[in-house]
Amino acid sequence: VLLTGETGTGKEVFARAIHNNSPRSDKPMVSINCAAIPSELLESELFGYAEGAFTGAKKGGKKGKFQMANGGTLFLDEIGDMPMSMQAKLLRVLQEREVDVVGGSKPKPIDVRIISATNKDLQTCIKNKTFRSDLYFRLNVICIHVPALRERKGDIPLLAEYFLNRLNTQYQKIG
Repeated sequence: VLLTGETGTGKEVFARAIHNNSPRSDKPMVSINCAAIPSELLESELFGYAEGAFTGAKKGGKKGKFQMANGGTLFLDEIGDMPMSMQAKLLRVLQEREVDVVGGSKPKPIDVRIISATNKDLQTCIKNKTFRSDLYFRLNVICIHVPALRERKGDIPLLAEYFLNRLNTQYQKIG
């Protein structure tokens, strides 16, 4: 599933709703913001690393987001900001259904549903050669555009009531 829309429209809320209403709802949903992690670290964050893979590697290694989400859902936020080199590796994972742990000796099978989100026009990114078309077609099986709140003013009372109830519960106030 590919979620598109402006920043702040609630794409992650939609992703959680999709996960929570799926047969995988009893399995983990793991999120990662592809724009917030330096490109040098993104591979080890997504795929994990083996003990001794690099200087400062954690003893015993570390599971990556794909392994953490195994059986469940991996939410790739800001996918349009993923570096091209990582896009190729992500495409391979989607095709082969296995991850190569950094410094590992053999691939590990995974069963993960991918939900991705972006505020970028990926068609334009493809034309500008900053996003792979083959990855786009893998991610864009179902595309949901999340309109900005200014385009769905009828949601404002519902959201206000939700946040009021949530804050009343949090601060133990009577509504």
